[in-house]
Amino acid sequence: MPTLTTIEALEALYGVPHERSVRKEITFVNEDYRAFIEHAPLVVLATSGPEGLDCSPRGDAPGFVRIVDERTLALPDRVGNNRIDSLRNIIVNPHVGLLFVVPGVGETLRVNGRGRISADAALLDSFAVDGKRPRTVLLVDIDAVYYHCSKALVRSKLWEPSHHVERSRLPTAGAIHRRLNGPSFDADAYDRDLAERVRTSLY
Repeated sequence: MPTLTTIEALEALYGVPHERSVRKEITFVNEDYRAFIEHAPLVVLATSGPEGLDCSPRGDAPGFVRIVDERTLALPDRVGNNRIDSLRNIIVNPHVGLLFVVPGVGETLRVNGRGRISADAALLDSFAVDGKRPRTVLLVDIDAVYYHCSKALVRSKLWEPSHHVERSRLPTAGAIHRRLNGPSFDADAYDRDLAERVRTSLY
């Protein structure tokens, strides 16, 4: 199957971007873009390193990504599975991408920048929830900020309840682990206790 292999071939096929598509990209958080960050309970973090790519969802109460100043964001790293794939990548390659998602809103906000990982005690304390601090805080020095139009979310019907998928139509976490770990894995017990484990280990 033939593929495109040059920038020139791509540009010939797609043409020139509209002027508005170029002008919406700025190098700082302005008042309009601040609103997206402050209302987003979910951000997807993309990184790249020697072992490959990582794209990781991060979620918390709206505004959990702190706007330190117009060129700097701070993102707490809450309790997880300790794979730390994103953080490993950032150590060797600081370039990151962020996608901010606001429930019910079609537009998203994209931020490209360079990440730094901080374990400063005072900074960790400032992000504590119920007395529990994050392990680290990711500081992002902003290179570019721009909003993304709603077409992808409109096409996907992501926010339309009539298109929401019943959880029972997908394999459970226990079933996934049993397939990977063998028939001796107690999938029923894993699934039975999962909601409580999640509830007690959010922070």
